[in-house]
Amino acid sequence: MVCVSDAAFDEFSYLPAQADALGIPVPPVRRLTHRLGDGRVISALRFGDSGSAPPVTFLHGAGLNAHTWDTTVLHLGLDALVLDLPGHGDSSWRDDARYTGRTLAADIEPAIREWTGGVPQVLVGHSLGGLTAAALAARHPDLVRSLVLVDISPGIDPDGAASSIRAFFAGPVDWASRDELVERALSFGLGGSRDAAARGVSLNSRVRPDGRVEWKHHFAHLANRLAADPAGAAAVDEAQRANAGILSAAGWDDLAAVTAPVTLVTGTRGFLTDADRDEFLRRMPRTRRIELDSAHNVQEERPAELAASIRTAHDDR
Repeated sequence: MVCVSDAAFDEFSYLPAQADALGIPVPPVRRLTHRLGDGRVISALRFGDSGSAPPVTFLHGAGLNAHTWDTTVLHLGLDALVLDLPGHGDSSWRDDARYTGRTLAADIEPAIREWTGGVPQVLVGHSLGGLTAAALAARHPDLVRSLVLVDISPGIDPDGAASSIRAFFAGPVDWASRDELVERALSFGLGGSRDAAARGVSLNSRVRPDGRVEWKHHFAHLANRLAADPAGAAAVDEAQRANAGILSAAGWDDLAAVTAPVTLVTGTRGFLTDADRDEFLRRMPRTRRIELDSAHNVQEERPAELAASIRTAHDDR
């Protein structure tokens, strides 16, 4: 798909086919915007229009955006709030590029509080969104009645292998068309089918005023910059290794402070090893554990089964 302007692109244009495949009507959906005190924007999708607060809030992983949850939300059949994390989608980038669970939780808390009216949520977080969800639940227990973590545990790098991400995003910072981005994704074995890759690229990129196409999320631009600076990339890798223990400890501290019920959903081919799963359950013995036949992006590979797990967390009172 070649675009010269995003004015003609409807971000919800894929939903009718997705809903039709499930045999359900397309739910009402709109985009919301919350402006933070420093001028940055938090953006989200609001599915449903029941007139009451949504019961479920979703947080995506690094390099993704709110639309990664579309099919899961359709399967779930509940009103939902689906955020673009800072640095992703239509939410503002952070000038300091600090995309950690606690930093992001502080950014999104006022937006969630506004959009939900303070009604406690089933909070679902994938990867980086899961670490963010745990931090939010620890600091604002009044906003979270149940926590669902998807293929993440403290100590696991939510960005995956940094070198592989940099390899994918190395090269031009902008492109002539989205078709070029689709070809690049497929050449790296990403996106699955061509149709799926085209959908993912369309929803995770934007057309600039000059007609060139760029990725929406900040991570791509940071990775591109590092790809041209091997010394800088090595320094970043070293800093990440040095901070890994600190971030892991912070994540476990957050989980230890969570008072809401916790569900851990893992993929059989996801980021967590058997040792990681065992460590999680040792530290959090009351956790409901669910494993699905999936790689890391469970919400895209097993949306129906994941939705069923979330529905169980919702229905438990």
